[in-house]
Amino acid sequence: MSLFAASLVPGLILVALGLPLLAGLPGVRSALLAFPRSAAAGYVVFGAASAWFLYNILHLSNADFGEYRNYLFVGFAVVAVLSFKCVPDFLGVRGASALVLIGAAPFLQAAYMEYGRPARLFMVSFVYVAIALAIWLGAQPWRLRDFLGWLFARPARSRGLGGLMFAYGLLLCGAAFNLR
Repeated sequence: MSLFAASLVPGLILVALGLPLLAGLPGVRSALLAFPRSAAAGYVVFGAASAWFLYNILHLSNADFGEYRNYLFVGFAVVAVLSFKCVPDFLGVRGASALVLIGAAPFLQAAYMEYGRPARLFMVSFVYVAIALAIWLGAQPWRLRDFLGWLFARPARSRGLGGLMFAYGLLLCGAAFNLR
C-alpha cells in the first residue's frame, strides 16, 4: 500500500463515520447503541476478523512459526468457533478490535522509513490511537456500551465527536494529497 492510500483510506473512513454523527441521524444512534450486544453484528464482524486472522496464520513464513502453521490454524480455528458458543456477549466489539489490530499493519508499513514526509504523522497518530483503543476495548468490551450510553445522553456530545472525526478525516485526506 502506498503512503498516499494509507493516509487517504483512514481519512475517508473517518469522514464516513463522522458525517452521520455530525448530522445527528436517529438511525445511526439506534444502530450504534445496539452494536455492542448485537448477535448478528457479532457473527459478521468476529467472523470476518477470525477469517482474516486465520488467513494470516496460513501465510506465516518459516521465521514466524511457519512450520507449525497447520497446528496453529487448527488451534485458533477451534478457539474462534468456541468463541461464538462460549463468549457470545460483546462479540462484535471484540471482532471490531481484532479487525483494527490486524488492519493496522499495512498502514504502519506504508509509513515505515518515510522520514522526509512529516504529513505521515497525522495518519500514524490516528492508527496508534486506534490500536490503543482496540486493545482496551478488546479486553473490556462493555466499555464501548458504557461510552455509547454516555455519548448519546446529550445530542451535543455525539455531534461534537462526529465533527471531530469529520474534521480529522478531512485533515488526513488533505495530508494524503500533500504526500503525493
